[in-house]
Amino acid sequence: MECRSLEEIRNNIDNIDNQIIKLIAERGSFVKQASKFKNNSQEVNAPQRVEAIIKKVKRLAFEYGANPDIIEKLYRNMIADFIALEMSEFNKEN
Repeated sequence: MECRSLEEIRNNIDNIDNQIIKLIAERGSFVKQASKFKNNSQEVNAPQRVEAIIKKVKRLAFEYGANPDIIEKLYRNMIADFIALEMSEFNKEN
């Protein structure tokens, strides 16, 4: 989509940001729910699962034309924060 002004670009970026935040919030609600199905803190941390997710999102980055290094950094940070959130939920329940 070719934009005709900086304002149009910014509006499109704002719309995308809105969608991204909504999806991150939705992801977070599933992360909280996941803690109910885990038996110990090792299952919460799940380093093999983290690496599988990183591999998957880097592949998707290539497919969509996104920078895979940026996607990896974003996901590693997001996953680390979600693991902390899930661990907090897990500790409340156990």
